[in-house]
Formats: sequence, C-alpha cells, structure tokens
Amino acid sequence: SVPACCSARYNLALLACFGFFLLYALRVNLSVALVDMVEPNTSLAKNTTSNVCPDHSSTINVPRNTTGEKYSWDADTQGWILGSFFYGYIITQIPGGYLASKIGGKLLLGFGIFGTSVFTLLTPLAANLGVGYLIAVRALEGLGEGVTFPAMHSMWSSWAPPLERSKLLSISYAGAQLGTVVSLPLSGLICYYMNWVYVFYIFGALGILWWFFWMCLVSDTPETHRSISHAEREYILSSLKDQLSTQKSVPWRPMLESVPLWAIVVAHFSYNWTFYTLLTLLPTYMKEILRFDAQENGFLSALPYFGCWLCIILSGQIADYLREKQNFSTVCVRKCFTLIGMIGPAVFLVAAGFIGCNYALAVAFVTISTTLGGFCTSGYSINHLDIAPSYAGILLGITNSFATIPGMVGPVIAKNLTHNNTVGEWQTVFYIAASINLFGAIFFALFASGEVQDWAVSGYHLHRN
Repeated sequence: SVPACCSARYNLALLACFGFFLLYALRVNLSVALVDMVEPNTSLAKNTTSNVCPDHSSTINVPRNTTGEKYSWDADTQGWILGSFFYGYIITQIPGGYLASKIGGKLLLGFGIFGTSVFTLLTPLAANLGVGYLIAVRALEGLGEGVTFPAMHSMWSSWAPPLERSKLLSISYAGAQLGTVVSLPLSGLICYYMNWVYVFYIFGALGILWWFFWMCLVSDTPETHRSISHAEREYILSSLKDQLSTQKSVPWRPMLESVPLWAIVVAHFSYNWTFYTLLTLLPTYMKEILRFDAQENGFLSALPYFGCWLCIILSGQIADYLREKQNFSTVCVRKCFTLIGMIGPAVFLVAAGFIGCNYALAVAFVTISTTLGGFCTSGYSINHLDIAPSYAGILLGITNSFATIPGMVGPVIAKNLTHNNTVGEWQTVFYIAASINLFGAIFFALFASGEVQDWAVSGYHLHRN
C-alpha cells in the first residue's frame, strides 16, 4: 500500500477531523453557556436540597464576570432550547446524503460548517431578541450541521480503501469527540472570566477560518485532487473498483427493504439515545446532583469525551488490524465492536446512578461508559460503507435521521423526569438509556452484514429478471 504520512487521504482525514471538532464545539457550547444565561433562581426550587449531595466545591475566589445578560427561562423552556438544534438537524440528513452524491461532499460539508458558524455568531443577538429567535437560530444551525456527516461519508466512499476504512473514518469523526472535550471546559472558562457571549463569538470565528482552508485544500475525489501522487491515486481507485456502482438512479426500494440497513438504524438510534442524553444533560447533573461549580463542571463534563476520543482512534487501528492481518471477517469485527461499544456503556451508566454522592466513582463510571462507546465508531458507525459504498452518504442520512430523534426527545423526556432533581429521578433516566442501548446491540448482532449488498453494485438491475 501507499505510505500514509502526508498522503492526500490522511490530509483529508485530518482536515475533516478539525471540521468535526468545530462542529461539535459549536453544538455543545450552548449546554455550558445556558447555565450562565439563566437566572439562578428560575431553574430549581430550593427545597430539594435535603436529598441531594452536600456542596463540596473548593471555592476559588476569582472575581467572576457577571456582565452577561440573564434570562428567566424555566426548565421546560431550557429543554426546548437545547432540543431545537435537532429539529433542523433531522430535516437535512437524507437530502444531505442525496445532494452529496450529486454535487459532491466538499461544497456541502464546507458550507454546512460555514453556515453553522455564522448562526453561532448571531446567537447572543437572538437570545436578546427573545426565546423564539434563539430557538430559530439553533434550528438553523441544525440545518447546516445536518448535511455534514452524510457529506463526509459520501466523500469517504471515493477516498477510503476498504482495508483502511476504520482508520481513516475514525480519525475524521474522532474530531467530534475532541470538539466536545475542548469546548466544554473552555466554554466554562470563557463564561467565568469573560462573558457568555464570547463562547459564541470565538467558536463561530474559528469555524469561518477553517472553511477557507477546507475550500483551498480538499477535493471530492482522488481524480480531481491537485497534488495527489500518481501511486496513491492508482492505489485508491484500484482498491475500490469492484465496490462502486455506476448507475445514476438510487435503488430506493431495495435499499429500504434491506435488513442490514435496519440493523444499523436500530443500533444508531440506541447509541445516540445515551449519547445525547448525556451530552445535553451532564452539565446539569453535575451541577444539581453532584454540586460541582461551573469551572470544575466543564472539566469533569469533558473527561468522558476525552476517553471516547482515545477509544475511537485506538479501536479504528485495532479493527483494521484484525481485518487485514488476522483475517477476521468485516461483519465479525463490526458486530464485536458494536456489542462492546453498547453493552459496556449501559452497564456503567446504570452503575453511575447507584453510587450516591461518591463523586470520584460517579465521574469514573460516566467516563468509562462514554469511553467504551468509542468502539461503536468502528462498529455500526461505518458499516454503511461496508454494505453499500456508492450510497454510503444516503444510507448515513437515513440512519442519522432516525438517530436524531433521541436528540429531540431524549433531553425533553429527561428534563420532564427530573423536575425535582432527585437521585431517584436520575436513576430512571439512566435506566431508560441503558435498556435502549442493550436492545440496539442485540438487534445489530443478529441482523448486520459486512458484505457489499447486491442492490449497491452496478448491473444489479440486470440480474433481477
């Protein structure tokens, strides 16, 4: 094979990694800033402290900046604000995959992130105008981000040699975890020392900067790349020659009747239920139940995603090693990694609800739970490229549409179940997430496939009669 260092395909993976880094930074900064945007007394009745953990944060006496506007939004309004992103996000998934197969992933991904950055810059203005405007701006951010994963999957279908798939995709998508890791504590610090508006200004500006690099350095296919070596171009094209379809029409019907596709849908939905519930509500859980202040909160909320990031990178290397050197079948690797990545988190999440006020254990269990989830990136998460490389973008659009529903309902249900913020209420939230995870893992293990499906290869229509 062609050396990886400085190759066009690894450059693409790294730039994509930065892109997804920014996407997630733009997505989660609101979860942290919201704690600061809301007037303290509106979110919680004070009589519940009897059954919550004692205050324990070592107070650091730094003059805290309090110049940011405060809004009196109740818990339900906050739930809607946090969920609104996903209403936009779900709309552009399938169109995103379809468009990427028509106009190419480069422009789509580039403008998706560019648009999201622009709306992030407008967030403080929208919050001042009223809660309706804020919800609208977040939904528009969701529209922009919705096309990004399908566009990237679509680009990888022409860039990633089959035996390097887990490696390349795990590098590019690991940026999402890293974005969470960096932006949670950083947003906390920005809120603390500056003012919550800068959370939106700083990340928005970085997104626009990234866009310039992306537009200059990346191309949709190896054929059109300006500086790719001849050897690398040949290596990529020859490795993909039997896998891609040349037909122009999308085989919607056999695609939607494909059981391996539904296996991915169920796994994706289940995984995201836990992921989004934690992503949007972990800062709240840390603050209201474990009583950490915002500064500690940011770092501790970020720890699980740092673990997940490490796990994604490592498991991508291991998965391709098992397939290439140990001759494990693709489907075996995808199923094993999905089982570890979904059952592990379920067990530790339930455990986290049962250790009362043992802060160290609570943080450890939530961290292990999220870390193990990283195995899924080399499991169900890139299985679209195994079963139908030509339509990977569209397939990801389909599974991600279903997988966005938990982002819309999960936080709202969790907020509704935790009105009094008792430990018991949070246990229920963790129970629900764990059982959904378990179901998804078993379903995927039973019905997934690792082979290119008949309907995804050219000439499929000729063999049918």
